[in-house]
Amino acid sequence: MKYTIVHPMDAHSCHGVERQGSDKPQSLVHNPVMLSLHELNWVKTWIQMGQPFVTPVSPTPLSDPRWVAVNDELALSLGLAPEWWRDPRALACMAGNAPPPLGQHWASVYSGHQFGVWAGQLGDGRAMSLGEVQLPPPPQGTAGHEGQHQGTWELQLKGAGRTPFSRFGDGRAVLRSSIREYLCSAAMQGLGIPSTQALCLVASDDPVVRESVETAAVVCRVSPSFIRFGHFEHFAAAQDTDALQALLDHVIHHCPPGLAVTQVDEPDNADPTIAWLDQVVKLTADLMADWQSVGFCHGVMNTDNMSVWGLTLDYGPFQFMDAYDPHHICNHTDSHGRYAYAQQPRVAHWNLLALAHALHPLVSDGQGLQAALNGFVPRFEASMMSRWAHKLGLPPSLQTPQALMALEAWMPAWLSLLARHKADFTRSWRGLARLTAELAEDPKADVRSLARQHLQLTLATDPDTVNLLAQHRTWLAQQGLGLNEAASVMLGRNPARVLRNHLAELAIRQAQAGDVSEIHRLQSALKNPYTDADQWAQYAQDPPDWAHDLHISCSS
Repeated sequence: MKYTIVHPMDAHSCHGVERQGSDKPQSLVHNPVMLSLHELNWVKTWIQMGQPFVTPVSPTPLSDPRWVAVNDELALSLGLAPEWWRDPRALACMAGNAPPPLGQHWASVYSGHQFGVWAGQLGDGRAMSLGEVQLPPPPQGTAGHEGQHQGTWELQLKGAGRTPFSRFGDGRAVLRSSIREYLCSAAMQGLGIPSTQALCLVASDDPVVRESVETAAVVCRVSPSFIRFGHFEHFAAAQDTDALQALLDHVIHHCPPGLAVTQVDEPDNADPTIAWLDQVVKLTADLMADWQSVGFCHGVMNTDNMSVWGLTLDYGPFQFMDAYDPHHICNHTDSHGRYAYAQQPRVAHWNLLALAHALHPLVSDGQGLQAALNGFVPRFEASMMSRWAHKLGLPPSLQTPQALMALEAWMPAWLSLLARHKADFTRSWRGLARLTAELAEDPKADVRSLARQHLQLTLATDPDTVNLLAQHRTWLAQQGLGLNEAASVMLGRNPARVLRNHLAELAIRQAQAGDVSEIHRLQSALKNPYTDADQWAQYAQDPPDWAHDLHISCSS
């Protein structure tokens, strides 16, 4: 099958636009020296750990691989030239058909709890590392972007074939699931939510058997690290304290900004193991608040799918909720609802407990570990309330304890209304922002009429909704915030577009038929999801009826 493909660089060019919905600028470095893939500053930090942490592997080549999509902004931040992908060596490398620049692929071993049950040894069953790239420095005379990781990024192929940890799997990824991961990585970047990223997507007509016969694809994903909770669990379960300590030392010494904790060679300071766990607890709590605030459901929050960097990791049966339901289960195979939307913070806390248990052999007193764990609930609750307040128009600079306390009754009432009417989560929040913007323009406008215009009809006509809208305006006034300013903040925190399941499904169906243009359009639409644009209006509509029949599972 031949694709009617638009060249990736032409389909979604890079403009370096700052996200409106995030306090953090784009992780974009405008480096004046642009290089080919093989000319990047490839280094060895994680893979030099060697056995028993990583194992050399050989990918399974793809037949007649072809480009599907390329992430231009991520390529630029790595220092790649705009047309790096035109080099035949780049395609061969990203398909697993040629050695990577460092000459060897690697896979790592880890273990974990899956659906709350110890699963034993797992590992990179269909992922293999290409190596790590030292990021280029910011332009001379600048300090770089706040939050920009200036260390190394690991590049990893997902779907390139069997590894020693594939167990009974073929190590392949199908086009369907690869498109979902590629697009959701882009969606998270646009939303300002920490995540692994996807550099490119390559496909082939090679058959892959899942529930049916599909075709193969490989995603190159990028992250400061792919180390998981399960890496620590693996060596703790093996009672290999030396390896466990070596793993922790590596993580502490090669951490990105935000995880810089006490160095292990400075004994006069606090216990580095406890200090590190405390940071992981905070990052994980903040990530859960990020997920909950946009209605994101991960679907498989096993400990082997949890990043120690607080990143969204492993996109399988994920979903951005349509109709709000706190008990929504996005994973069709999660029969008991362990990973339902409302359960995600609790599960994250449970997973952190598993991580702390794995770290226990490295500390003399477990009370410090428990104290770090005890910080999860207050950190999550504070992060969650801060995000709700931000979505309601209050910037962090004005989020006093008194202002947040005033929301403690309002938020449950609002969410209860959304659940009662099965209101669309994304559209309801965006509608509230637009309603506030119109009231700012015309304070005498009829609120009931505006509610019917911007909210679902059953929600808009509920008397409780009108009361809550009035309380919202009163709350803003109490904070000394005008409607104009509040509306601007709300529009910058409540996305108009998210990667809904049916949007991904349409892109998948077209790609399976040979047309990948919808992938490029969606990627562009999700780049700045907090802006209203006529060209992307179709992506902000209510999901069609057939979307309710879409089922996603661990094979998605």
